Order: sequence, then structure tokens, then C-alpha cells
Amino acid sequence: MTTHQTHAHEERNHGTHGAHGTHAAAGQHKGDAKTHHEWKTGKLSADDRTYLEQHGDDLSRSTQRARWIGSPGEHEDHPGQTLATRSHDVIQHWAEERNAVPATIASDDANNPRVLRFNFPGYGGQSLRQISWDAWFKPFDARDLVFVFQQHQKAGNQSNFFHLDSPDREDG
Repeated sequence: MTTHQTHAHEERNHGTHGAHGTHAAAGQHKGDAKTHHEWKTGKLSADDRTYLEQHGDDLSRSTQRARWIGSPGEHEDHPGQTLATRSHDVIQHWAEERNAVPATIASDDANNPRVLRFNFPGYGGQSLRQISWDAWFKPFDARDLVFVFQQHQKAGNQSNFFHLDSPDREDG
């Protein structure tokens, strides 16, 4: 985000980012256009703060703009808002609200999955293999992934949208 974009971002949000907290990685300054990010957060855990300090610049733009949440009790500010988390509790709560179960592709080893998915009832997940939460979170943590998601679509109905962001992705 350039300095101009940072100021435009602040103006668009009329200072609302301050209500959520802001964060810049250690040693960075507001005018440092290459590395400064304003993290929209609820109560950012020490682990998440460390994660963002180490990997924030390598995450996708949508993840950098997302509101970070750390507990199932935190919610979007408005329907359609992009959210991000590394919290196992938040991810599991989100999936369970949708009756989704952790899954991988059928060709993956259920104990050592490479591809992480959710099987949502009624969405044709016949090609998926259900796995345990422990098996799902093992590669999630090992790869330093971020769960980027929506709670509701802009129209207000429940959203199943999610994707996983990696600071090590090739297009970063």
C-alpha cells in the first residue's frame, strides 16, 4: 500500500480502523509504503501479532485488508466483510455453523492430507474424504496458512465462502 493509498484508506474508513486496532510490523513506519499494513483486528492474540510481523507482507492483498478475528464470539462489522483468522476455534465454529466437516480429496491420505477442503452438506462432496480436525489442522499450521472467509454474503444470507492464504504462495 503506498503512502497515498494508506491515507486514502484512512479517509475511506473515517478512522474506523482505530476501533479495531491497527498494526504495523516492528521497525516499520507509517510512511514506509512497501511494508506498512493496517490490520483490522478485534483482540489480536500474541501469536497472531507475531505471525503478522513475520508474514504480513507476504500475504495476499485480500488477506491484508481483511478484518482479523481471534475468537468465535467476534463477528463481521457488516455482511460481506472479508475476515481472516488462524484460530482453530474460529475455523471449527464457522464450519460447524454450516454443518461442514473437514475433508480432503479422495486420493489424499486421510492422516496426512495435502489438500484441505470442507464438505458442505448438499453441495456434492462425493469426491471428498472426511478427515479429523487434528488431521486438517496439522498441515494448516505446518504451512502457516490463514483462513480467509465470510460469515454472511452482502445480502445477509449465510456464506460458505473461504479460501486459504499462504505466505509462501508462488504468486505472492
